[in-house]
Amino acid sequence: MKIPKEAKLVFRGQIFDIYQWKQKMFDGSYGTFECLKRQDNASVIPVVGNKILICEQEQPYTGTFYGIFGGRVENGEDVLKTAKRELLEESGFESNDWELISKYNDFYKLDWTINVFVARDCKKVGNPRLDPGEKIETRLVSFEEFLEIVGSTKFRGKEFANEIFRMKFENRLEDFKKKLFK
Repeated sequence: MKIPKEAKLVFRGQIFDIYQWKQKMFDGSYGTFECLKRQDNASVIPVVGNKILICEQEQPYTGTFYGIFGGRVENGEDVLKTAKRELLEESGFESNDWELISKYNDFYKLDWTINVFVARDCKKVGNPRLDPGEKIETRLVSFEEFLEIVGSTKFRGKEFANEIFRMKFENRLEDFKKKLFK
C-alpha cells in the first residue's frame, strides 16, 4: 500500500512510522485512514556451486528461525548495495553476479517493499560481522532441501514461501531453479 501525498506523519518510531489521512467514504462521510511505513528490505539467496546458502538465525524475542540473508535499506543506500552489504555482514560471502528476482510490496496498511536477489558464484571472503542482536549459523543445502526449509513453519519470509508455493502449483519450479543456477 502506498501512502497518499496528503497523509500526515503522526508518529515516528525506531522501525515504523505512522501516517494518517482523511478518506471520503462511499456514503459521503469521512473517516481517518492509517498506514505504517518502514524502510525497504533487501534479501539474498546466495548460490555456492550447486548449493544454496541458508541461515538459521536467532534474534532477541523472536527465537530461532530459518531464512535467507538480508536487512533494512539504510538512508541513501540503494537496494542492491544493501543486499551486498547484508550478505557480507551476515555470512562473509561476496558475489559479482546479482539479479533482482522478486519484489513484494502488496501489504495491507503497510508501505514496505522486500526486494529478493539471487547472488550467484558466491565466494567466502571473510568472517561474518553480526549485529549485537543476531546469532547466525550458515548451511549449504541442495535445491530440494531449500524448498523443504522454505515450506517449513520455521522459515521466516512468508511472502517468498507463498511465491515458491505458487511456482510449485503452476509447475514453474524448474524455471526458478535454472534462474538460480545459471
